[in-house]
Amino acid sequence: MEPLDDQRSIWTLPRPVWLLGWVSLFTDSASEAIYAILPFFLTRVLGATVVSVGIIEGAAEAANSLLKVASGYFSDRFRLKRPVVLAGYAISSVIRPLTGLATIWEEVLAIRFVDRIGKGIRGAPRDAMLASWARPETRGRVYGFHRAMDNTGAVVGPLFAAAFLLVFPERYRELFGMTVIPGAMAVALLLWLPETPAAGRPASPAAADPPPPIRLGDLPRPLAVFLAILALFTLGNSTDAFLLLRLTDVEGSPITVLLLWAGFNAVKAALATPGGVLSDRLGRRRVIAAGWLMYAVVYAGFAFSRSGLALTGWFFVYGLYYALTEGAERALMADLAPASMRGTVFGLYNAVLGIGSLVASVVFGVIWKLAGAPVAFGVGAILAVVSTLLLLVFVLPGAGAREER
Repeated sequence: MEPLDDQRSIWTLPRPVWLLGWVSLFTDSASEAIYAILPFFLTRVLGATVVSVGIIEGAAEAANSLLKVASGYFSDRFRLKRPVVLAGYAISSVIRPLTGLATIWEEVLAIRFVDRIGKGIRGAPRDAMLASWARPETRGRVYGFHRAMDNTGAVVGPLFAAAFLLVFPERYRELFGMTVIPGAMAVALLLWLPETPAAGRPASPAAADPPPPIRLGDLPRPLAVFLAILALFTLGNSTDAFLLLRLTDVEGSPITVLLLWAGFNAVKAALATPGGVLSDRLGRRRVIAAGWLMYAVVYAGFAFSRSGLALTGWFFVYGLYYALTEGAERALMADLAPASMRGTVFGLYNAVLGIGSLVASVVFGVIWKLAGAPVAFGVGAILAVVSTLLLLVFVLPGAGAREER
């Protein structure tokens, strides 16, 4: 991939984009220090089943995504994004460390549920804010950079957790409690975040009134088509906790899994910004399709591989799927959504991801229990291939930023 020129360098990004990037870095360092070993903690310490892991992660992501619709709509309707984002990060930062007090898996479910409520409140308004600080030709870069900062936090958190457990073996609860520190730092940084440019003081009293209600029927047809195809893909996109559980079964040590999770996120962090820029240059559809096919290949690899070395290799390749899709999908949402509906559209996008994750995670857990892990991973691979074909057939080649230039 060719290097970025000066005008496309991350150093030219607006200050609020950098600020939100640092907020995500601190937040993810706290979240991922827990997430990477949560399947181990649930199954080996609290005695939960594989199905319970699927229920916890699926329910948490569904709550997250449904709230993104409401918060996105609210932020569009009343032109308030910064307070909603601040509230969402604060909720997660307060509730997340309580995981260390859980004694049964149902308590972890409740904590994860509230944590994801916080994520659901902040997600869509934050993504809409990022769109307001990006031009059509740089949206992929902005979202790719934000994902890179987010994924850098997902490297720092597991590395810290691994170091902590090396010094204090099996002190999982104390480790979970310490995540309050980076969470508080993220909330403090948000106090410096300005409101979006479009949310300034209205020019007249009439302009101060809320805009009319937003109807889903107003969605552009290309956007609705892509969301429908994304919904099918997401039905095979179960929580990454199952990949971690598969690695835990093979590797055995939670510290090893933490290091693998850190390495995986290092791949995501290194490639997220180039992946976003690639979508600016080649078009969103091509890059997303390549990412979805990569997902299918990785899940097929997890279905047929048995050795720890092979599974580790596929796990790192999995980072390429995220690098190609996370920035490109969000940039496509910003491309296709009217400016007045971006919060709502990002809420719908995340709702599709979350509801699909709930269904996929529960079904995946059941298939794993009844037919084994290879069959469960194989189903995910097949759905990814079918979704990619539909994307290439029904989403116009010009969809994305290129058509706006």
